[in-house]
Amino acid sequence: MLKTTILPIAALTGLLAGCMPAPTPVPAPAPIPAVQPVPVLPTEGISGLEERQPDLCGAKNYTSALSQPGSVIPSLGVTREYRVVEYRGIEPQEYNPQRVVFRLDASGNIYNIDCG
Repeated sequence: MLKTTILPIAALTGLLAGCMPAPTPVPAPAPIPAVQPVPVLPTEGISGLEERQPDLCGAKNYTSALSQPGSVIPSLGVTREYRVVEYRGIEPQEYNPQRVVFRLDASGNIYNIDCG
């Protein structure tokens, strides 16, 4: 009994497969155009751009404070303007090469000292 019911189902499946439309071909992807390098423009004479100077604020004088808690900054005797940037804190984007910037990590310790 089983053999007679399987045979018609197999035959019916074969007939239905012949009625299906042919698969549509997938188009080839378009070639990626070559990227042209962007020319670097000189910054002289362009207002709004500022050149970063190396250590004009004297940040190297405070490297002894690296890895120390941010609470030691007032006791360092910084004689010029300085800023403390908390971990993931928002920092204003005006650049002042004379200002010392102390950057704190997630633990509140000083991990970087630079100008800006």
